[in-house]
Amino acid sequence: MGEVANQRHAAEPSATTPADASASNAAAASAGQPFLAADVGGTHARIGLVVGNAVGRRPVSVLHYHRYSCADWSGLTAMLQDFVGQLAATPHAAAQGQLRQCAVACAGYVLDDAIVNENLPWPVSIREIRAGLGIQRLAVINDFEAVAYATQFIVADETRPIIETVQPAASGPVLVMGPGTGLGSAVLLPGQPRAQVLATEAGQVSLAPGNEREIEILRLFRRERAHVSFEDALSGPGLRKLYRALCELRGSPERELTPAGITGAALAGNDAAAVEALEVFCGLLGSFVGDLVLLYGARGVYLAGGILPQIQPFLLASSFAERYFNKGVMRAYLQQVPVRLIEHGQLGVIGAAGWFLDKRSGE
Repeated sequence: MGEVANQRHAAEPSATTPADASASNAAAASAGQPFLAADVGGTHARIGLVVGNAVGRRPVSVLHYHRYSCADWSGLTAMLQDFVGQLAATPHAAAQGQLRQCAVACAGYVLDDAIVNENLPWPVSIREIRAGLGIQRLAVINDFEAVAYATQFIVADETRPIIETVQPAASGPVLVMGPGTGLGSAVLLPGQPRAQVLATEAGQVSLAPGNEREIEILRLFRRERAHVSFEDALSGPGLRKLYRALCELRGSPERELTPAGITGAALAGNDAAAVEALEVFCGLLGSFVGDLVLLYGARGVYLAGGILPQIQPFLLASSFAERYFNKGVMRAYLQQVPVRLIEHGQLGVIGAAGWFLDKRSGE
């Protein structure tokens, strides 16, 4: 019988340091059996052929990797089948007939046979994946839990500073969050013998405006739904909502722009409503990140997601830092908490695979 693991009900997912991770993964890595790991988002799916590392900074090596545009495919099974087919033209062709395990990082949760996620363009059937690839074990972890797990294995030169501190970051919880198709958030909690990753639905917290303009925007958002969350503004679809609202408030014509089109117009400075929308986006993000740091007692922050790496110069010049620090007497605490930007890249794949090996070694 195959097995599906929902991370929220699984064993503790990670190790405290790369060295500890290597020790806990040694048994699994010694077999050297490659397996599949996938990081599935609303826009892109990233798939890797991985194998456990007995030594080294990261718990797995990525042997082959490909990024897919979700809109171009009928489902995750088809993408996984294409990926496995690609292996014939690589040095890892022998792995094609031996793949029996797969770790999937995906927003949402497991319900019976399905991974439930309203941001995906198609349903995900666990039974279909098993049948289509001959997978015996499919383990599922939340996408930002996977990214948070992987942050244990990155170093400073793999990140970009947004807010720096004079003193090195203190040991403690690390917040990992970011906007993409949705608004993901997880917290890495240090501990012995392993760290834990806390999945959150922080993006669904009620949107809290920080100035009169944001109050006006919230009023417009509330015409569509009673509960307005931070994700309704801090995501790709949210940026589009901000742009529409600001066009209405400014009395300017609304152009049919994608989120990428809005950021492009803002960076080019040729659409005043787009510039204001991106500024409001960055301000709200700074305020929300500051709130989450205080909520979880975080000692460091990694910003991820698909949007922020594209707008780093704008983010640095925006009101992000001002709003991040604007927490009254807690400003002094926040001044000790660095914020760094990471490229999502292979982190979700590495995190899902490393968590999977760690979970297996603990069984």
